[in-house]
Amino acid sequence: MALSVREKPLLRELTTLGLGGTALAEAVVRAESDLDELSGFFARSGGRPFVLGGGSNILALDEDSDLVLVSVRNADLPEAPAGNGATLVRAGAGLPLPRLLKFCEETGLSGLEPLAGIPGRVGGAVAMNAGSYGAEMKDLLARVRLWTPDRGLFWVEARDCVFGYRHFEVPSGIGRHLVWEAEFRLACADPSAVRAKAREIHERKKATQPVNARSAGCVFKNPPGKSAGMLLDQAGFKGRRVGNMAFSELHANFLVNLGGGRSAEALELLDTARATVLDRFGERLETEVIILS
Repeated sequence: MALSVREKPLLRELTTLGLGGTALAEAVVRAESDLDELSGFFARSGGRPFVLGGGSNILALDEDSDLVLVSVRNADLPEAPAGNGATLVRAGAGLPLPRLLKFCEETGLSGLEPLAGIPGRVGGAVAMNAGSYGAEMKDLLARVRLWTPDRGLFWVEARDCVFGYRHFEVPSGIGRHLVWEAEFRLACADPSAVRAKAREIHERKKATQPVNARSAGCVFKNPPGKSAGMLLDQAGFKGRRVGNMAFSELHANFLVNLGGGRSAEALELLDTARATVLDRFGERLETEVIILS
């Protein structure tokens, strides 16, 4: 299978927030054999490499950029390797999280239910140590398979990685890499119980978060011991709008594109929110979304 390359992709079409200008090129990697062509692709393109994932945690600027995108799309159904008690599940980085959760519901594997309603892909969830309702990737990850231009594909144990709040770091010396696969250690459970728990969490999110809007999820990290959403709400930012970008009326820490929004409008909202929260509460808000220029 030859590496699929597209010239001049629009980031607004590749991100859930719907913002962003034109990148230099995008390589779509579906099979291990495609990885062999990546180094040559980078050399020919001459831009800055960036592994995009599902684009669900990205605020891309509307100006054209020299970015060279890599989209990992190894989205085959997950596997439960034989001899592990059916609790170790292997999934490609390109698999959408909802499909992984559906597999767990059908096979009776519990642990990932708190991630119900998150629209990203497995690779991005690992790279950002995604979390929700008390669960994080670090709590479930057994090992991760990485690719680098020098070493190719190899496995790294989760215990050898460094995790933080929305932070994942591979052991020193590995350098620039992409996540190709991940293995999760889950618990056996009744399929109906897994399904009911995931559905209950998803319904709670639908009632309090704009899960169906054009959004990049929470835009600010929670300060230690505090809720960024609560601080923004108390500062009057729920529903605050600039042009066609706004903080959600359901949850003040969700930035949504109301249709035709611009990155300049988004950045104005974020800057105003940061300054106001710092002035009123003395808390410095740090962005959780990746601002991609």
